[in-house]
Amino acid sequence: MEGKKVEQFYTPPPRLGKWEGFRIFLWNSETGQLLGRTGASWAKILLFYLIFYAVLSGFFGAMLAVFYQTLDPNAPKWQLDNSLIGSNPGLGFRPMPPESNVESTLIWYKASDEGNYLHWTRELDKFLEEYEQPATGTIAHDQRMPCAYGKGAPSGKVCDVNMTTWGKCTKDNKYGFSKSAPCIFLKLNKIFGWKPHFYNDTKNLPQSMPEDLKEHIKQEETAKRLDTVWVSCAGENPADVENMGAIQYIPRRGFPGYYFPFTNTPGYLSPLVAVFFEKPKYGVLINIECKAWAHNIIHDRFERRGSVHFELMVD
Repeated sequence: MEGKKVEQFYTPPPRLGKWEGFRIFLWNSETGQLLGRTGASWAKILLFYLIFYAVLSGFFGAMLAVFYQTLDPNAPKWQLDNSLIGSNPGLGFRPMPPESNVESTLIWYKASDEGNYLHWTRELDKFLEEYEQPATGTIAHDQRMPCAYGKGAPSGKVCDVNMTTWGKCTKDNKYGFSKSAPCIFLKLNKIFGWKPHFYNDTKNLPQSMPEDLKEHIKQEETAKRLDTVWVSCAGENPADVENMGAIQYIPRRGFPGYYFPFTNTPGYLSPLVAVFFEKPKYGVLINIECKAWAHNIIHDRFERRGSVHFELMVD
């Protein structure tokens, strides 16, 4: 039989039931395999993925560190015309309508019903919290200081907003909402590094500027308070002008120049102008447009640039 080849035949594995096959997959005592792999195989694959993800995490961390080296935590990289928001500030108003009607610009309430106007006064309370006198020893208290025309805040300090000069537009007076004479607060949107170009030449005021504002600016010239971003509010239509009635600007008719530019200094407060509606006509929807005035503020009613629109209705 020498030289005769011995033939070997393949023997298929025994057929196993579903659960028996699953049990052997979990642990095969004959081969020492766990979940289809031996201990050495599991050790190799775990070591591979450990090294792979460690290298991947290290690369990501290094790239993130390089990226943060290009950023300033206190100032945006792209500013003014190079930024997405540009260099033309918008004008905003407070209080805002409920979040359930976020697209609305209507301020509508019943002065005789406290529960009805409570939403508006609470919104103003919340908005004006940061304007209240801060506690001694806080960053805001240490950074804020009183300012005046010709005497702004030095580097590292910010100008305070004196709430005691707001007359009838205070929390104690419910901002006039309970007396059908509401106060609507206006603010300029903050743009880092933006400096207003003031109307310092009263002889060359724009033709589109309201005549009463022109006269007011000429009066302020003698008091040397021309470094101001002026504000004007008016009804959008002749009927709105008549129904709006007389208004007052508190504490002044504009945003003083010593609040600019905004440089993200801790404790900074945006200047405010409260528009006090002395006696708006009851039960009538009044369309109102307010504008901010400076050489480098462009007005566009369609895009609401440099202006803001809202409606007021007092029942």
